[in-house]
Amino acid sequence: MLIRLEHLEKHYSDFHLDCTMEVPEGNVTALIGPNGAGKSTTFKALLGLVFPESGTMELFGKPVGELTREEREQIGIILSGACFSSYLHVEDILPVLKHMYTYFEEKKFLDRCSYFGLPMDKKLQEFSTGMKAKLKVLIAISHNAKLLILDEPTAGLDVLAREEILDMLREYMIPGDRSILISSHISSDLEGLCDDLYLINQGKIIMHEETDVLLGEYGILKVTKEQYQALDKTFIIRRKKESFGYSLLTDRKQFYLENAPQITMEKGTIDEVIMMMIRGEIL
Repeated sequence: MLIRLEHLEKHYSDFHLDCTMEVPEGNVTALIGPNGAGKSTTFKALLGLVFPESGTMELFGKPVGELTREEREQIGIILSGACFSSYLHVEDILPVLKHMYTYFEEKKFLDRCSYFGLPMDKKLQEFSTGMKAKLKVLIAISHNAKLLILDEPTAGLDVLAREEILDMLREYMIPGDRSILISSHISSDLEGLCDDLYLINQGKIIMHEETDVLLGEYGILKVTKEQYQALDKTFIIRRKKESFGYSLLTDRKQFYLENAPQITMEKGTIDEVIMMMIRGEIL
């Protein structure tokens, strides 16, 4: 298991994180949820940037505090808002990366910079949002890391730039023994990349599901009050009151398609499931 968190707790005056999750080898796992839910705090705790009060926190099967320098080099990182000084050029970053990482692949890094049109002679402040995002990903994957921890790597990008970054991440996963923990508010990115998703809200994990299962077996029923009263609610997870009656979240879509074919059923997209899990009532 590359990441294991067991009741990782961090307290602030108005926020309490209590996170339990795992990321196995060869897996792309998403941590999703609304702003302020605890995603960035979890990432920073894993990286030793904030210090939890209790719980278990392991990387590569060891407590985070016991990792060697060599093991820490096996982590590639993107944190929202964090980057090199905007007054530097890409060529200024090279000696820093070579000093930081024993296995920094300089030629491959430069070849990729050239392929993605990242100029060596421009300051980073002159880069577009998409160029900065690509550079961050190239840095994260430049030293043969075994684990990537990526906080909103595609935020603010157009669809073409996002797809280029996702292609880089898919290529990174090809060896089969690497893993990614990623957060994103763009559900289409997650649908095409992630193996499973954890949903966090108000500091707690409220759902864990495989992406294929969520997309294939979850659904949203739209029912009137009369239909709701007569419905078998055995497999209803959440209920949300609507003007027409109720929206109902189920993880057994096929059951209701077969047993209540007269009821309108919508596909359970990641965005719909997030909305229902957070805004809906537990029956």
